Amino acid sequence: MNWEWSDIYSHPLWMVSTAILAIIVRAQRKALWNPRACPVKLNGKTAVVTGANTGIGKFIALDFARRGARVILACRDEARGTAALQEIRESTGNQSIHLCLLDTSSLDSVRKFAARILEEEKELHILVNNAGASDLLKKSTPVRIVNVSSMNHWRGEVNFDHFRGHNLNNVMDATYNHTKLHNVIWTNELARRLQGTGVTANSLHPGVVMTDVMRNYNFIIRFLFNLVGFFFFKTAEEGSFSPIYCAVSEEAEGISGKYFNSDCSLVLPAPPARDPALGVKEYEFCERLTAKPYRDCSKILS
Repeated sequence: MNWEWSDIYSHPLWMVSTAILAIIVRAQRKALWNPRACPVKLNGKTAVVTGANTGIGKFIALDFARRGARVILACRDEARGTAALQEIRESTGNQSIHLCLLDTSSLDSVRKFAARILEEEKELHILVNNAGASDLLKKSTPVRIVNVSSMNHWRGEVNFDHFRGHNLNNVMDATYNHTKLHNVIWTNELARRLQGTGVTANSLHPGVVMTDVMRNYNFIIRFLFNLVGFFFFKTAEEGSFSPIYCAVSEEAEGISGKYFNSDCSLVLPAPPARDPALGVKEYEFCERLTAKPYRDCSKILS
């Protein structure tokens, strides 16, 4: 019997079996916790979400808006932020959605943003991925701070020269990994310093998520990323589940200084993030690094 591999690939059964496999694989991504099943309301609460004009941040803001919160979208791009604001208002019917420009790559922008929040907001109950306005948070308890990190923090290393742009390895995602490790270390130390204040701080891994983070890569890399991602990666909405869990769920109430995985489960972070002495050094180093002559930020972390 003579046959070729092309005969198999062209057979209708091959296409059917491939489609079935795709459905099975995608079905396995079903989350253990779904925000839609969580009845918690946020009426009368104020939340700040950074990067809220797209991807995970946008779905987090959308969820908070559905729950009745006053949501402040902290975005770098005014046009995209305005578009997200209008979409969220129309989708949820919640008109208490506001845009505040923030460029997290600029400390001057961060300071101006924090000063504006302190001036304009009476209370702040939820802060997602933003290190500003802590003083206001203490006045609004109970409060939750949620910092989005990544499982890639396990591949990061602690080198304080990195903060000044020295000794960085630009191969692949090395800098990203270091940054995410610092996210977890700093969050844990912040949680320790906030003990007894009614403010909790946790970090998390949202999962491997299909977002527009690859938009600046070449077509081939983007194509392969999207092809693999279709079967195995989470959507931006699915990636928002663990941040929302930490921010609003009853199960996470009172938990602080912990690290959650993409299934909303408590897991141990990398060893450096479990070193209290390193956490103190990191926090104090960051304070010195950001303590520019503009000292209005002192009252933010006071």
